[in-house]
Amino acid sequence: MMLLLICAAIGVLAGLMAGALGLGGGVVIVPPLIYLFHQQGFAPEVVAQMAVGTSLCTIIVTSVSSVRTHHLAGFVRWPLTLRLGVGIVVGALLGAVIADRLSGPMLTRLFGVFAVLVALQMLISGRRRRTPPPSGERLPGAAGLAAAGGVIGTVSSLFGIGGGSLTVPFLSWCRLPMQNAVAISAACGLPIAVAGSIGFVITGWHRAGLPDGAFGYVYPPAALAIVVTSFPMARVGARLSHQLPSATLKRIFSVILIVIGLELIFT
Repeated sequence: MMLLLICAAIGVLAGLMAGALGLGGGVVIVPPLIYLFHQQGFAPEVVAQMAVGTSLCTIIVTSVSSVRTHHLAGFVRWPLTLRLGVGIVVGALLGAVIADRLSGPMLTRLFGVFAVLVALQMLISGRRRRTPPPSGERLPGAAGLAAAGGVIGTVSSLFGIGGGSLTVPFLSWCRLPMQNAVAISAACGLPIAVAGSIGFVITGWHRAGLPDGAFGYVYPPAALAIVVTSFPMARVGARLSHQLPSATLKRIFSVILIVIGLELIFT
């Protein structure tokens, strides 16, 4: 019961951060799950993999709502999304295999490095002057999009994220309008979450040391508790974003994320 209550609190934080600052997935969910699973006495060699796999599972539900919203708004370019999606599915499965091959402490340290990099990117991007993007799209061919999707899917699955921090910058580099980049990124988050979750279930299915109730590296009780609270709190966070100083909140969260990342690296 204590684990469920703490996961519900994690869901509240994840929902608020997603709605107010556009953050979510592994960046918010994985670090507290690593600490929580350690405190619950889960085997240290599977804690990081379970945190990542469980995070991906929670993204499935939130992605469905996000994709529907962007689709109804008409910003999802489905042919382009499908070409990226081919590589994303393969990459997400590959990311689960790589995570399974890594030791728990190594994956924890890698996530710490990833968290620090995300935080630094948030700090730097907040200081950049916004300039209009160059006109004219420069999309690669089908093979190039599949390759880019493979990289995005692998990294996203490995760290339990929805891929927005990778997909949006890539599509912006391709000179797509930001509305399309965000919408396509949201649509790509669903195959990342589904394929990644399946990969973590399969690779962890016969792993020794898993707690009772685990499906491979996915822990459904924690995932359910997070989803139940994060889903409605995302709407609250979205409303708060119009009233709170988002730039200041991003800086504060970035500093906290750097501290957490460094602690994970040197644990």
